[in-house]
Amino acid sequence: MEILWLDQSDVKSVLDMPLALFAVESGFREHGLKKVQMPPKSYLYFKEHNGDLRTMPSFMEGKDIAGVKIVNVHPDNREKGLPTVMAVVVLNSTETGAPLAVMDGSYLTDMRTGAAGGVAAKYLARPDSKVVGMVGLGDQAHTQLLALSEVMDIEEVKITCRKSGRCIAFEKKMHPVVNCDITSKDSIKEVCDCDILVTTTPVRSPIIDSEWVQEGTHINAIGADASGKQELGPSLLKKSKVVVDDIVQASHSGEVNVPISTGVFYEADIYAELGEVVAGIKPGRESDEEVTIFDSTGLAIQDLVTADMVYEKSLEKGIGEKLGLF
Repeated sequence: MEILWLDQSDVKSVLDMPLALFAVESGFREHGLKKVQMPPKSYLYFKEHNGDLRTMPSFMEGKDIAGVKIVNVHPDNREKGLPTVMAVVVLNSTETGAPLAVMDGSYLTDMRTGAAGGVAAKYLARPDSKVVGMVGLGDQAHTQLLALSEVMDIEEVKITCRKSGRCIAFEKKMHPVVNCDITSKDSIKEVCDCDILVTTTPVRSPIIDSEWVQEGTHINAIGADASGKQELGPSLLKKSKVVVDDIVQASHSGEVNVPISTGVFYEADIYAELGEVVAGIKPGRESDEEVTIFDSTGLAIQDLVTADMVYEKSLEKGIGEKLGLF
């Protein structure tokens, strides 16, 4: 029996943002239609090393595909010359359970998470949105902006980061891609003057004040992906239409997890899962005035459907290495 091995260069050769957007949107739709099996991600916490390890299994019934992602998050890895997030995805046969492919999941994770933000903006942001504000400029900020550039016409990007060097590097890398003005701001408050706000920080106390956010803003809250993390003030959640990727998962590890645990926000306050909006079960944005928030924790189905497309494209193009298992 053989397994297809796809390293990061293989994955990059077939996975671009339009493909990731198509895959992730289809995955959300299936999730909204309740045609998936997807237990909440499980965590192992390594407190002495400031990191965690997560497993994310899923099965999409309509597409008859299954698999699991194993992924870490170690914020201190940059000091060691390693990525903060590293992952592998295993695709399995639903007929026999045998592994079909093992592939790099680090680049895939960046792309599918960025794509989720793009899909959310497509359904929740104002159609005339042109100004993007970004708080945090790590790897995920790049793919968030890349995805947004595919679903809207961006005229200006406002950025801020604690390290000024990252602002310079971000502008240098992304300006040719999005072809618009990218301006560095001294404060988060200034960045919040935008149509779409993207937060990608690992903070554990709110950095976005409700008073800074204007009517009609859409927010992609990406950074909170584990218990105890939060980027947005609870009062901002209370005044907004909050859409999550998955209610169960978001309640224990998303932007809403801390406010729910402290009793200032309730699961009943969540408007919808994004899949319900994509599937047309619930409407997305309903006025130009409402503030919308997408609480992204990252779903196993996003990895699965994206990895399956990478697998199929790789087979078509003869990419990857076939390795024996037994």
